Amino acid sequence: MAVSLPGDFGKPRSALVIQSDLLAELGSVVLCAVSSDLRTAAFRVTVEPSPGNGLRASSQVVVDQLSTLARAKLSAPFGRLEDEQMKAVDKALLLVVGLI
Repeated sequence: MAVSLPGDFGKPRSALVIQSDLLAELGSVVLCAVSSDLRTAAFRVTVEPSPGNGLRASSQVVVDQLSTLARAKLSAPFGRLEDEQMKAVDKALLLVVGLI
């Protein structure tokens, strides 16, 4: 799922919810930032825009920039990643938190 996350200078920023649905009752949500500033890194997952994900430009899930935000501050979801893209995010998360 992708959401709008407040960013620098008040500019809305896309983010990917990475928190388990089992934690849906919590007041906060764990997110990865999404950026159109593309860089080569094993912990960044490139995503091309599609009607399903709602992105407007080639972007990357910036797995090394995890955030927690109050659920009440999130905008409505505007898309979701394909299963293969989410598997790539999962692998990058394992790398970032030192589990592989």
